[in-house]
Amino acid sequence: MNRHEFLKTMAGGAASLLVPGWMWSDEPDEVKTFTYKTVSGCEIKLDAFGSDPKVRKPVIVHIHGGALIIGSRKNPPQWLNPHGDHVLISIDYRLAPETKLPAIIEDVQDAFRWIHKKGPRLLNIDAGKLVVAGGSAGGYLTLMTGLCVKPRPKALIAVSGYGDLTGPWYGRPSAFYLQQRHVSKEDAYASVGTGCVSEGAGSRGKFYLYCRQNGIWPQEVTGHNPDTESKWFDRYCPVRNVSSKYPPTVLIHGTADTDVPYEESDAMDKALSHFKVPHKFISVPGGGHVLYGVGESERTRIYEEALAFVKERVG
Repeated sequence: MNRHEFLKTMAGGAASLLVPGWMWSDEPDEVKTFTYKTVSGCEIKLDAFGSDPKVRKPVIVHIHGGALIIGSRKNPPQWLNPHGDHVLISIDYRLAPETKLPAIIEDVQDAFRWIHKKGPRLLNIDAGKLVVAGGSAGGYLTLMTGLCVKPRPKALIAVSGYGDLTGPWYGRPSAFYLQQRHVSKEDAYASVGTGCVSEGAGSRGKFYLYCRQNGIWPQEVTGHNPDTESKWFDRYCPVRNVSSKYPPTVLIHGTADTDVPYEESDAMDKALSHFKVPHKFISVPGGGHVLYGVGESERTRIYEEALAFVKERVG
């Protein structure tokens, strides 16, 4: 897919601009699906891959991206567990704008409670060796688990993640997205609903485009205005909550990311350095969002480097 086709696909409502297709895998045959939470009749699920009743394995939890508006747990990235020596768990959560950020974070917390409480018995996992990974909004939620999940994960991997929700990149019209096909308010709201949604189809991408073209993503996702309620956002901004207890972290970000600014990972890098948190910042020259445009061999090298860092700290 060339750049023009790529942008045209997103304008048509697909989620590929947020999570390119190469990050997905062909779903393995052995998948176990569980409902970890039910809210007002809405089932919120997780998928587990690679569990073995005879071998207790460490666990990697994948949190999907999609601006908290699009996406689902299905088809987690294949690079996370290339040798099958972990149990890979991919979680859903309720999506915005129907569900606001505080409830989304509660879903993530409840998923981890389920994993710690039921995972060892149902999936034979070693919950004491738990790593979290995600890209884009999944990278944001991954960074949030470093402060909102107890016990804390042993390590984090955030690809094109962000630690602050209040910057102008999200709260002002995006010059990049203003170049894409205009999305009307009517079309935007027609692509979403009012009830609980935990598996969002690509057509919801219109709503995301509308938010970025108008600089209203923070308000639509949180129900609060960062210009007038900055303090409200404190607890939902990982970069403001880093401490010496924060988990070891890998940050991966392309310098040419047009969706989440490179500076977001740079700011997290500085915060982690300030508190002497073990971490690695893998800067990818010319890389786009979630490494769009980066060659396969280079992506493989980057992910191997990230997983090696994690293995050194988790075992």
